Amino acid sequence: MPRPSPLAGLFLAALLFTGPVAADNAGPAPRPPDVQWQPLFQQVQGAHLFGDQKTFADAVPLQDPTAVLAQWQRLRGHPDQLAGFVAERFAVPGEAPAYVPPAGQTLRAHIDGLWPVLTRTTDQVDPRGSLLPLPHPYVVPGGRFREVYYWDSYFTLLGLASSGRWPQVRDMVDNFAWQLDQYGHIPNGNRSYYLSRSQPPFFSLMVDLLATHEGDAAYRRYLPQLRAEHAFWMRGADGLPPGQASERVVRLADGQLLNRYWDARAVPRTESWTDDLATAAQVPQRAPSQVYRDLRAGAESGWDFSSRWLADDASLGSIHTTAIVPVDLNSLLFHLEKTLARASRLAGEHKAARDVEQQAQARQHAINAVLWDATQGWYVDRDLERDQIRPALTAAALFPLWLKVATPAQARRTATAVEAQLVRQGGLLTTSVDTGQQWDAPNGWAPLQWVAVDGLQRYQQDALARRIGTRFLHTVQAVYDREGKLVEKYVVDGSAGGGAGGEYPLQDGFGWSNGVTLALLDRLCAAERQCDTAADVGDEGAEGR
Repeated sequence: MPRPSPLAGLFLAALLFTGPVAADNAGPAPRPPDVQWQPLFQQVQGAHLFGDQKTFADAVPLQDPTAVLAQWQRLRGHPDQLAGFVAERFAVPGEAPAYVPPAGQTLRAHIDGLWPVLTRTTDQVDPRGSLLPLPHPYVVPGGRFREVYYWDSYFTLLGLASSGRWPQVRDMVDNFAWQLDQYGHIPNGNRSYYLSRSQPPFFSLMVDLLATHEGDAAYRRYLPQLRAEHAFWMRGADGLPPGQASERVVRLADGQLLNRYWDARAVPRTESWTDDLATAAQVPQRAPSQVYRDLRAGAESGWDFSSRWLADDASLGSIHTTAIVPVDLNSLLFHLEKTLARASRLAGEHKAARDVEQQAQARQHAINAVLWDATQGWYVDRDLERDQIRPALTAAALFPLWLKVATPAQARRTATAVEAQLVRQGGLLTTSVDTGQQWDAPNGWAPLQWVAVDGLQRYQQDALARRIGTRFLHTVQAVYDREGKLVEKYVVDGSAGGGAGGEYPLQDGFGWSNGVTLALLDRLCAAERQCDTAADVGDEGAEGR
């Protein structure tokens, strides 16, 4: 019997049981809190009872939601009682206790000690809440991010591998494979309100990483899930006319097939409800549902938010993510297709391998034809509404180098442009413009530093790669020496400090910063040594392996 559609379950299915949900329960997906608890959810968020909109989205009713709603109906004429009502009937997540590391730890030792602190096991969860079960332990980013996140986790896995924690790497890859089996895609995170979207498709890179330890068996083991991932991103491609888009698939006017970000829902994000209402209200000329969909698609991109998605850098309401073909997304899908072809060959399925290899070649041609600015000499995104490129240089331009899409000449020109426009004293800028959005200047993000270093090295741009990597390591080290922690993002343009901007305060932890820091310490350290601090790596001119 076919499994019920996960998206149909998202909107239509009710929770029919009161016991804990186990990770092997293949029932319909639960409804997110903004659907399950309405109108109470909207009233609580509108009243700003919590400083962070995500807090109530992560709360758990202490009774069946139907009973809680019935009780609130009798009290809703008394808004002054709302705070007390919520306090009595919901388990609300509090601040995680601050982690105090042992004194005198090196940067590496601090990160190694953080892995158990950030590890969660939720093979059973309360079905009344938004958390979704996973069969194996996993590492969360930290701070307000109390669940696992899709693209974050690849960079966390780099660090777990560096720490020799291969069983944890396998557990997390198995969790993502389980989600592909369960939902048909990997959600943004393991929350019911994240089920309507995914994040940048890194599953094939996770399989690559695991294969460095387990060999080709990893490709054969995850072949069904690699196919499911590809099918999710390509759904709607068959029969799509030129010049049209369907969900995440775009067929250009010349017939070339590429992808964009999307979300199945067009309402305010559950975890940012009133923020999204306010954003839509700022642009009355736009349909609110389109603003909400574009905000959600921006969240699927992982770059939430950035001038990459804005028609007007000064207005978040001008976001039009679904009208943009991103170069990093399509580079990742090229890697997925190449990995799927490899896994199919290893499984003896040669026709399937040839078919998906042809798709990869067609995508590579399209990226190098329509997402390459030959005049300026770097990779760009494409605006579908205007049928033209978006000329700004961003750190996303390095994904075609990292994933071997670029020709050597394109890689050299991209490296020259990046060195001139994005490299700063503390590492690699995300973009060259400061809009107040967190995925813009002056911030630098750990995953983009790794993409740059590894990608540039693939094309023998070793000096520039080392410059970016060592500068970022020294930024991380400076903050750790001063504050005893790693953080979600860093200021790399000027003083070394924690990054700013965005919808929430700077978060400590932090999964992907930990992972990339260890990976860079390993990559840039001199041969036959272990580097435990940025000082061990040396400066940007020092010899490394």
